[in-house]
Amino acid sequence: MITLLILHLFSCSSSKGTSMDMGGEADPSVAGAADTGAWANEGEGGSDGGMDADDGFDSEEETDAFGLAPASTPEHIFIANPNRNTVSRVTVPGLQVLTTDVGTMPDLVIATADGRRAVTLNLGSDDLSVIDAATLDVQSVAIRDDMNQMVLSPDGQWAACWHDPDAVDEEDPRSEGTQSYSEISLVNLGTLVHSPMVVGFHPRSVQFTQDSATAIVVSDAYLATVDLSADDLAPTRIPIADDLLDPPKAEEVVVSPDGSWALIRQFAATDLRLVHLDTGEVGILEVGLNPTDLDITPDGTKAIAVARTSGELWIYDFADPYAPPEVIEMPDDQVFGSLAMSPTGALGLLYSTATGESVYGTWDLDDPSADAITVRGLIKPLIDVGISPTGDTAVLFHDKTNGPDIDAGSPVHNSWAISTVDLDDFFASSLRLSAEPMAWANTDDGSAGFFILEGRPYLEVLHYDSLLFDEIRLGSKPLHVGVLPGSRTAWVNQDHELGRMGFYDLDSQDLETITGFELNAGIED
Repeated sequence: MITLLILHLFSCSSSKGTSMDMGGEADPSVAGAADTGAWANEGEGGSDGGMDADDGFDSEEETDAFGLAPASTPEHIFIANPNRNTVSRVTVPGLQVLTTDVGTMPDLVIATADGRRAVTLNLGSDDLSVIDAATLDVQSVAIRDDMNQMVLSPDGQWAACWHDPDAVDEEDPRSEGTQSYSEISLVNLGTLVHSPMVVGFHPRSVQFTQDSATAIVVSDAYLATVDLSADDLAPTRIPIADDLLDPPKAEEVVVSPDGSWALIRQFAATDLRLVHLDTGEVGILEVGLNPTDLDITPDGTKAIAVARTSGELWIYDFADPYAPPEVIEMPDDQVFGSLAMSPTGALGLLYSTATGESVYGTWDLDDPSADAITVRGLIKPLIDVGISPTGDTAVLFHDKTNGPDIDAGSPVHNSWAISTVDLDDFFASSLRLSAEPMAWANTDDGSAGFFILEGRPYLEVLHYDSLLFDEIRLGSKPLHVGVLPGSRTAWVNQDHELGRMGFYDLDSQDLETITGFELNAGIED
């Protein structure tokens, strides 16, 4: 399964539109405000109107990153090298590269928000390496075995790790012994104190409130909160499923910006679970049939759920989550299960990664009329959607799988593809790719994007203003791509036994390469 590395320079996924020569645009469809219908408050179940919430499609696939993402601060970039058990630090703007040893098989590195530390999750040694960003001094903290996911608190004081079975290669399990599916590890990065705890079967995600006072863990049957100011950390476990024996899969949780509410989406459900984080009180909110996506608006005031089976968008106001929501009907003849929103919150892109259909919808959130949603054609089905930091351009990633409407005569038949879309007029330019895209990053000014392909020695450059692209030949196969903070220079970590990194300046169109930086080599001519 593809994992798109969309660095946190943009948020989560992509957009669609008409291609230049490769596909047409569907006729616009209309959508208007629907009656809210019955509204379920605390303790009341939502109504499904006698319909089956399971529409026969799999879950929607949304990814914030395609692979191993490096961490960046204004002064440094940190890149994990799993095969060499090291982390490389690139100093900005001097491009000095230094490397330090960490634990075995560092799979993920994240920098704290204050830029003082970087933390690696080491899959092979079951520990964290806490790296001083200035000195590269490393301290290790043992955690529970087989953790493969990690997040940091907004203040950089805490790391939370858990085990995600979906992220494990079934043919190469790391543990031959007993495996727990109910634990997390919390680590205080200042004191290096490790607090393991049992939170509920199959933790799906860990989040922190914005003030970093509380950790929130959602599993299939429970939501657990952890007061991080307590002397001894312990979870408060709150049941969120009616059926604790066979709970539905808890696919997503969002937390209100003030830390008051957690909203939980379960697959094939007909309601959302609302938890008051201060009191532990659980409420039930009606949401239509089969909510498959849940997002918070960029201004943090509202939550939007996509009810795929009933074809509706449900909008909740965090100022009063129990108030009747606004309900928007999606086009009757389309199935949309995912939503990507522009940074301004004025535009939403509706799509599905599960149906195999080559369409997407554009939703004008400022338009109250029935024409707020327009259906547009694609060259082939989508696997992900991303929007540039300025909200001017969308990038749509297309699956190698053709879908029912792509025949052998299509230029992208049996091929990966990508489309860039101007979000002013929704004109799109599409490219056939020679391999699966591995990673993607944007310049902060929204003028360009960069991505790399599996096993291909190229840096691909997308110019958002012109919709043109450039292909830059690299010295070896790329592993990761990113953008130097505050610049128009891309960096590419490459597969080389001594370490190799390229820096491409978008303005000068020069590529500089550092090879052997683990042996303190310099820049090549």
